[in-house]
Amino acid sequence: MTAKIDLLLANDITAPIAIDELDRAGIDRIFDPSSVVFVADHMVPAKDINAANLCHKMRDFAKKQGARIYEAGWGGIEHALLPEEGLIVPGMFVVGADSHTCTYGALGCFATGVGSTDFAAALALGELWFKVPESMKLIFDGEIGKGVMGKDLILNAINRIGVDGANYRALEYEGSAIDSLSMDGRLTMCNMAIEAGAKNGIIAPDAKTMDYVRARSKGPFRTHASDPDAQYAEIVEFDVTDMGPQVALPHSPANAKPVSEVVGSEVDQVVIGSCTNGRMEDLRIAARILRGRKVHPGLRCIIIPATQKLYLQALGEGLIEAFLMANAIVSTPTCGPCLGMHMGVLGEGEVALSTTNRNFIGRMGHRSSKVYLASPATAAATAIEGRIADPRGFL
Repeated sequence: MTAKIDLLLANDITAPIAIDELDRAGIDRIFDPSSVVFVADHMVPAKDINAANLCHKMRDFAKKQGARIYEAGWGGIEHALLPEEGLIVPGMFVVGADSHTCTYGALGCFATGVGSTDFAAALALGELWFKVPESMKLIFDGEIGKGVMGKDLILNAINRIGVDGANYRALEYEGSAIDSLSMDGRLTMCNMAIEAGAKNGIIAPDAKTMDYVRARSKGPFRTHASDPDAQYAEIVEFDVTDMGPQVALPHSPANAKPVSEVVGSEVDQVVIGSCTNGRMEDLRIAARILRGRKVHPGLRCIIIPATQKLYLQALGEGLIEAFLMANAIVSTPTCGPCLGMHMGVLGEGEVALSTTNRNFIGRMGHRSSKVYLASPATAAATAIEGRIADPRGFL
């Protein structure tokens, strides 16, 4: 089917490639500048001349076309920024030149990532061809325990179904545990739908969703939910009551184990942030654990609020002071360390525990480095201990 697109977004890595494709095709105007958003977030502040030139190309194109652009200092990490700015509402069809565009499904919209060439076509036409995905339902019931976050739920789920368990499927989350999650937790879970191969992740809007959206957007929207008799390719049920914090071992998000099985593993660096876990809930629980304590000597702890507004809010709540007093490093919003670009690249043989979304070989630096994935609570506890730690002992 050919689908009309409500919102298109790209960043400083993916947008320049699409711009070059438009130039090669001789297309000098995009379909609707008001429906296009560019965000400088992956390599900002510019880490080198090439990064500066890519941002410059995106900036000039946006200015020429009259499209919206969020520069470093004015925005933040795209998948935290757009919901915060009220640009995403239920019922939208959102396409981004970034695989983690699926994050926005937490607001009840269909959101998916595409390559830069497809993105160029979408810029020109305002539509793209898609195969309609089969639906797959994950039901999370039970009471979420102490120290357990949305990140733990999704790591456990990916471990169970595998990195290809939802290939090109619409991954639908529901259940009492999902109902109890904050919007930050839901955004985290939809963010990592792609790590199970899904085309998108989605949660039907409820009162919590409505409160979040109406506080940020004044525009009209329509909500949608699956029919009671909807057919699913597969339904997988989870009881989270006895689920503890999870850690995904190198080199796959599916290689998750209870933190109790990996406690004591040494790490060189902890990263708390990214489009997966750099929101207020994440910063607050990290500060709760770090406040009055110190990062373990010899271990680097990098904390990255996902947007400028979140940074300012964290400053007002005293969280930034708590991080600095604990000897953590606080960075301006950037994706940098998540993809091994800058602001915390791993050296040969180094080990990190990160709240990011991927831990493939070489993902965060040298090919011999290793990355564990975990929640902000587990990451903060690990920063204190100097080795992987169970956050429940700090809460």
